[in-house]
Amino acid sequence: MSDMLLNKVKTYWTHRAAGYSKVNQEELAGRQRMDWLAKLESQITAHFPGRDRGEIQILDVGTGPGFFAIILAEAGYGVTAVDYTPAMLEQARQNAGLLADRICFRQMDGQNLDFSDNTFDVVVSRNLTWGLEHPKQAYDSWKRVLKPGGLLLNFDANWYHHLYDEGKRAAYEQDRHAVREQGMEDYNTAPDIDETAMEEIVRAVPLGSAQRPQWDIGVLEALQMREIRTDLEVWREVWSPAEQVNFASTPMFMVTAVK
Repeated sequence: MSDMLLNKVKTYWTHRAAGYSKVNQEELAGRQRMDWLAKLESQITAHFPGRDRGEIQILDVGTGPGFFAIILAEAGYGVTAVDYTPAMLEQARQNAGLLADRICFRQMDGQNLDFSDNTFDVVVSRNLTWGLEHPKQAYDSWKRVLKPGGLLLNFDANWYHHLYDEGKRAAYEQDRHAVREQGMEDYNTAPDIDETAMEEIVRAVPLGSAQRPQWDIGVLEALQMREIRTDLEVWREVWSPAEQVNFASTPMFMVTAVK
């Protein structure tokens, strides 16, 4: 990213680190811990049948408060976790507790990874690519650090299409109404969310209005990744009931590919 945008992103997520960590803590304390691990392992074990977990090296890009890194390390995988925001990494270490010593945490730009070629068996990411200034470069960097035959798993959504499309805006407002009607916490209006700062970031990056995961498929095909697949229903398996109401108009998808 440009230095100016990187600093904006870093400032925004530094401010949100504690609040976002609370969301991860709730995931770790509830059923989502098992649901997400089951989803990740269904992909990893199918791709590496018979491999011992301890032999599989996983890179978690944009780890945030560490949810993926923690559940994967707890399951016995070798895990490296990177994030650009030091405050997020500090939250991740705290959330990991005794597992922190088993996870290699690194401060790093996910668009320009500082690892050698062919280092990891698996690259995973969640809710990151939408906010990147150079998402094509990120995918290229992720491919580079994957070993030949390595697996890419990316989970994301068209989070901010409501800023560009009136129909999406109406659906977004309906989500807010449904949340109020059901007496749930609104995840989009938390006290630590600076809507102005987030909108500035969204409008400065290319995926705010892109049609995804079609965009991702095209990029991965151009990078000559293999076995590219999408799952548009993955949110049904891993989201809590509250998430399904909060984000009904922006369902999460999964993109998988092989180097």
